[in-house]
Amino acid sequence: MQPDRSVRFLLAAIVLLLAAIALRPFTQPGRVLAGQEETQPFFFEPGTHLVRAPDGSAQFQGKIAIDLRTGDVWGFPTLIKEPYPRDVTSSTPPVSKPVHLGRFDLNAAHR
Repeated sequence: MQPDRSVRFLLAAIVLLLAAIALRPFTQPGRVLAGQEETQPFFFEPGTHLVRAPDGSAQFQGKIAIDLRTGDVWGFPTLIKEPYPRDVTSSTPPVSKPVHLGRFDLNAAHR
């Protein structure tokens, strides 16, 4: 028994569509984004720490963040031993303003 024309047509269509899918990366290559900045340039230390401002003007419980692009170290006050700022007296979420604590010289770490 020989397959009829409709079966041959369907098989030919399947072959052509699969060939189009297989050849698409060669005809339309994907985009390359060289030099794109990281989406998360900050590293946050786990847990909370007792943070002291360099000038001695403040001491608070908070999170430590390091800017991986520049090496700057920032302290974000949480005022409690929780990983995020919380104010039980207000229904709006508080905003923690960073305090510049210092800087790691990341350029000196390369050989």
